[in-house]
Amino acid sequence: MTANDSAIRPSTIAVGGGTALAALGVVSFSLSFPATVWALSGFGPWSSTGLRGLLAAVVAAVGLAAARAPLPARRHWPGLLMVAGGCVVGFPLLTTLALGISSTAHTAVVVGLLPLATATFAALRSGVRPSRTFWYAALAGAAVVLGFTLQQSGGALSLADLYLLGALAVCAAGYAEGGRLARELPGWQVIAWGVLAAAPVMAVTAAVAVTFEPVHLTVRSLTGLAYIAAVSQFGGFVLWYRGMAEIGIPKASQLQLAQPLLTLGWAVLLLGETPTPAAPLAAIGVLACIAVTQRARG
Repeated sequence: MTANDSAIRPSTIAVGGGTALAALGVVSFSLSFPATVWALSGFGPWSSTGLRGLLAAVVAAVGLAAARAPLPARRHWPGLLMVAGGCVVGFPLLTTLALGISSTAHTAVVVGLLPLATATFAALRSGVRPSRTFWYAALAGAAVVLGFTLQQSGGALSLADLYLLGALAVCAAGYAEGGRLARELPGWQVIAWGVLAAAPVMAVTAAVAVTFEPVHLTVRSLTGLAYIAAVSQFGGFVLWYRGMAEIGIPKASQLQLAQPLLTLGWAVLLLGETPTPAAPLAAIGVLACIAVTQRARG
């Protein structure tokens, strides 16, 4: 082993491990929409969102107490509140409302624009300046997703699409801010404190919503709620923020271009939805863009 080998190998391992963690986070998130549909079979959109955040807060509190994690510094709280507003309150609520009036497949493809939105927020907030090749590939991937979406909806944006565009904006801000904070705090603590910061809002939402929305407790609905609370709202973010901290926000965000395709697969297997013939073409285009962005210098 040469001196150069020993100098390069730790960095290579770190990048490879970060990519694996971010990819596992994407796989975890890819099941979120099917699980949300399951939850909606027994809970209303506002109830499921509130209960999701409240249950995740319990998991986060147990984890923080077990680790005896200190309170974040004052300078961290503005970012944590952005994580709470975007990833714990805004994105879950808006996507759940969209899933109530749109298919899982359509919702998943629209959310495929999230990587480009995340990279944009990262550039504006943290000064990251990816290369031109990176941006060209990211824009191409977004164009593929947008074209697929418009083709599916007849060329016009629906109310569900407006919900999803709002969800993209707030979630991208939360993702970018969470990735930045994960360089100073352990990634799992970033989402844990974010979930706890949103707990009062989620508690009020759940308490009010369950009095107005019908509740039907079934194995399917409880399984869906358990998944979106424990994994979608907490466990997946632990992997995701750690991966972003290691390989950088822009590159990690582009791994999410695969998320709509994974969600489409889960929609077929778990929900019985039938994908359109355009889905394989979109898959090829998106995966090609992922390959370019991962090779481009960030």
